[in-house]
Amino acid sequence: MPFSIPSRRAALGIFGASMVAGLTACTAAEGAESSTPAPAPTDTATPAASPSATATPTPTPTPAATKRIRRSFIPDFQLPPVVGGLAPVITRIPTKHPVVFLTIDDGNIKTPESVRLMAEYDYPASLFLTKDTIADNPAFFNAFKAQGSLVENHTVTHNINMVRQWGFQQQLNDMVGMQEYALQHYGRRPTLFRPPGGAYSNVMRQAVADAGMKAIITWEAKANAGKMDYQVGNALRPGDIVLMHFRAEFAADLAAFRAAQLAAGLEVVLLEDFLGVA
Repeated sequence: MPFSIPSRRAALGIFGASMVAGLTACTAAEGAESSTPAPAPTDTATPAASPSATATPTPTPTPAATKRIRRSFIPDFQLPPVVGGLAPVITRIPTKHPVVFLTIDDGNIKTPESVRLMAEYDYPASLFLTKDTIADNPAFFNAFKAQGSLVENHTVTHNINMVRQWGFQQQLNDMVGMQEYALQHYGRRPTLFRPPGGAYSNVMRQAVADAGMKAIITWEAKANAGKMDYQVGNALRPGDIVLMHFRAEFAADLAAFRAAQLAAGLEVVLLEDFLGVA
């Protein structure tokens, strides 16, 4: 039976969201949020007013702010260990929990709107950042960190041909450079790695492990150009790892993801918390 467990920032959770009709990007799932209005005044007997008294209207109670309700759960998947010096590769999480994991890459476009939308939707995400794309303003991503997101490793240079062009040492150097940069600016060494372009090899798996990371993270679903793309099926499934990017179309991509997430009745939880590598 599930039971509540403490979390480093907030308890992980799921909620029994009802299916949402249509893919409407900004419609909250029925059951995902709950409003708790202030109690209405209770009718009580009052002394009769004198003829000269003026009736005072009863003020209308102000509803309390809505707040997401999350129920704690025990993750039902354990991250495989490094075996033979090779980090495991995770494409999606086999789980019975109705959860989905949002990951956002690179860091090219930095807008206040992206910060606002992530806070408005209460989405934690794994941010696979590249040093060369965030070096102009690394502090920008502290806002997402304050919301519960974590910075992970997407290399220093984002060489999408690194698997074919570089040997072990060059790959390792590029990873370690981002490890140290993330520690310097965000106070934590990344535990997860995303290959530029998604390609990986056993040489890369060895470099990831030697750089001190726990796994390579790929994907089977992505929000791109304002719509969802799926490698398997035509909807989000429990345990899907979703790819997004910090691009000009961030708002449209996030709206597409939100519509799919709500339609599937899934809760967005932090991948690192679920894997126990936060």
